[in-house]
Amino acid sequence: MAARSTWKGFLKISLVNIPIKVFPATESSGSIGFNQLHGECNTRIQQKRWCPTCEREVAYDELVKGYEFDKGRYVVLSANDIDKVRPESTRVIDLVQFADESELDPMYVERAYYLAPDGKAGTDAFAVMRDGMQGKIGIGKLALYGREYLVAVKPKARGLVMYTLHHAAELRTIDQVEELNSVPTTVKPQEIRLAKQVIDTFYAPLDLTSFRDEYVEGLQAIIEAKVAGEEVVAPSAVETTPRVVNLMDALKKSLDRVSTAKKRPAKATEARSKRGRKAS
Repeated sequence: MAARSTWKGFLKISLVNIPIKVFPATESSGSIGFNQLHGECNTRIQQKRWCPTCEREVAYDELVKGYEFDKGRYVVLSANDIDKVRPESTRVIDLVQFADESELDPMYVERAYYLAPDGKAGTDAFAVMRDGMQGKIGIGKLALYGREYLVAVKPKARGLVMYTLHHAAELRTIDQVEELNSVPTTVKPQEIRLAKQVIDTFYAPLDLTSFRDEYVEGLQAIIEAKVAGEEVVAPSAVETTPRVVNLMDALKKSLDRVSTAKKRPAKATEARSKRGRKAS
């Protein structure tokens, strides 16, 4: 099924303005959502807005926005207060800087979208700028739906991909993880060599399509079985808590296990060849 654009706008690079369509690059249909029901009658639960001070339900038109500046103390912001800083939706992706593609830290990426030209008039300019951006990533801003987004745009196949980004203030630094202070800064060379050997045995070109969400698939199978009135049989429980063992022993055993696994197919092939020669 063809993808449907969620909004239209313009990609602006200096004096170049290209009409574009924006398509979500991800979808939530791969996950399974649940509703909360009353276990006694299977009726869906209603979430009510309850004021514990007035002891009554509160209507939507009675709600206001409050910011907690101190424990239990709030300052109330009106719609007019928020409108004073709300950016006007321009639907323009304004790229103001370019950098090498490798400079974008994946930590900043929030969501991904595809960009395509909107109509034949912009296809040539779209293709020219796409090819001109090879190896580069454009950084800019987008004002949409009353919010300002930090975005990055880079070429992908025949189109462009746009990432909405976290601002630097939203990211925690790794220095804030106090448990890392006890991690040694130097390790034994022989342990590094063994670790690299183990890692190299698992090396392969990356193909994320080969990974499946087995949890979602299992849930879907249970749901389908229950809808069909079939009995659901749970798999036998497996102990999943790993044992902490000596590092060198674990690395050596890992290498031995991989070596053994690689030798088995070769020995089986050799045995089949010998049987074939005897038969002849």
